[in-house]
Amino acid sequence: MFLENTVNQEEQFGWIEVISGSMFSGKTEELIRRLKRAQFAKQKVEIFKPAIDTRYNDEMVVSHNKNEIRSTPVPAAENIRILAQGCDVVGIDEAQFFDDEIITICNDLANSGIRVIVAGLDMDFKGNPFGPMPALMATAEYVTKVHAVCTRTGNLANYSFRKSDDKKLVMLGETEEYEPLSRAAYYKAMREEKEK
Repeated sequence: MFLENTVNQEEQFGWIEVISGSMFSGKTEELIRRLKRAQFAKQKVEIFKPAIDTRYNDEMVVSHNKNEIRSTPVPAAENIRILAQGCDVVGIDEAQFFDDEIITICNDLANSGIRVIVAGLDMDFKGNPFGPMPALMATAEYVTKVHAVCTRTGNLANYSFRKSDDKKLVMLGETEEYEPLSRAAYYKAMREEKEK
């Protein structure tokens, strides 16, 4: 279980928390939980998501369990820097869809005293590190890796297997397009796909 950092009033710096894992692992659910706790504590909270993420709602960050929190969709990471001024806590969902500028922005926000909470896929459907996530994980003070349950074996899943033939790197989808798989099930599925 993640416990929030204790606040030292003498120190001016914030920090970065990264929540990563495969699809259906509860990343957004954990992000929403942390942000709602900050709101309950009367902290000034702003939440951002990439404008391309319109799966459940244009303006809300919504988990697969339909838990939701109001957010601001932004077309580029640079917009976050401007809109986060005066915040105590900044939440960012689906960080893998942002360009590498998100790394600098998260670090700048943390350096200015803001708690930054970022959620995103750690790997793409090919099993490779996804976009800016590796660098965010490396510079974060706290990294929480969450897991789904493999739909084929029941073991912990950390791969997002794409069931469709679409090979674009970015493809929004749900259970029709993706399934969480364990390492063994993922590599078996990839081998079977190559043999087709």
